[in-house]
Amino acid sequence: MGMIGGGKDAFIGAIHRIAANMDGQIELVCGALSMHADVAQESGKILFLDPTRIYNTYDEMFTAEARKPADERMDFVTIVTPNFAHFAPAMQALENGFNVVVEKPVTFTLEEAQQLKAKVEETGLMLLLTHTYAGYPMVKEAKQLVKSGKLGKVRKIYVEYIQGWLSRLSEREGNAGAAWRTDPKKSGKSGCMGDIGTHAAHLAEYISGLKITELNASLNIVVDGRMLDDDGAVLLRFEEGATGTLIASQVAAGEENALKIRVYGSEGSLEWAQMEPNTLTVKWIDKPAETLRAGSNYADRLSSYATSNCRTPGGHPEGYLEAFGNLYRNFALALSAKIEGTEPKPEWLDFPSIDDGIRGMAFINNVVASNASDEKWTKYTI
Repeated sequence: MGMIGGGKDAFIGAIHRIAANMDGQIELVCGALSMHADVAQESGKILFLDPTRIYNTYDEMFTAEARKPADERMDFVTIVTPNFAHFAPAMQALENGFNVVVEKPVTFTLEEAQQLKAKVEETGLMLLLTHTYAGYPMVKEAKQLVKSGKLGKVRKIYVEYIQGWLSRLSEREGNAGAAWRTDPKKSGKSGCMGDIGTHAAHLAEYISGLKITELNASLNIVVDGRMLDDDGAVLLRFEEGATGTLIASQVAAGEENALKIRVYGSEGSLEWAQMEPNTLTVKWIDKPAETLRAGSNYADRLSSYATSNCRTPGGHPEGYLEAFGNLYRNFALALSAKIEGTEPKPEWLDFPSIDDGIRGMAFINNVVASNASDEKWTKYTI
């Protein structure tokens, strides 16, 4: 594994490295860890990288790594830069024969995402988009429960992602993460909806197996002086007649990371919350509710998609880092199978891809267009 961005003071870079290292399947061997050469070099030394493989630019890294023998060069690169700096290194990686892991949203624009998909298909290489919440065992169980038909026909989906960390004008108070996320030149055309609304939309489509077909959005800038939305709500229409509501806010003072989803079918419903991730509540129309719990010892009652992503027996908390680790492990196992010419297990292929990235960029485009339109409903276009 190589890495672009994620130097010594970057939060998300460290998260990715912990996740990648969790199962002993991946080794960080090189990196262009900062746009600043001194920080890139210092960061590489802190991580004990071979000095000859600490690069000052990703151009330099791709050129040098591509020249190495196949059994020595990196197999894939992880891109953990701000949104505006995803597309160029991802495209260059694919052009040089390297598989890609990239933070969401996958690119800065939908057009870039479509170009990236064309390159993935042309090269036959793999791309993992780190929609973290698809890595939780009980999210995977929820998906399989809906897919089994036990809940009946999906009728209603409520999903919300509520935070409070941008309740003040933090971008002008030295908060680097807030600064780029609220800058349209670095983040894109949407703030809150682009940052966390896309996670909520992906979770709704992932669990339900249904795609959004129309939406009606309202975006707000609550904090004076901010350039991008920090709050919003979206009415949703899905395939097969299901409807739903998506709420995203980063100005809900006191909230931490309150991502929650409820899916209602004709025979029952499910509920999952990220801040209590090991629990999946299932409610039935004609019998008492059930509480399902994550744990590797529950193989007799959970799907293989859930248990293959459980690391410990029930009662041992597994959370954000483990969910990230599950995405990396599945990607690594699928990539290893491809390199070895063997057939990967279906569970290994269960990770977000370039197609999810395109849906995320389309969500941002359609929400912004709907908010600006006088029409009640906006046809969902890609």
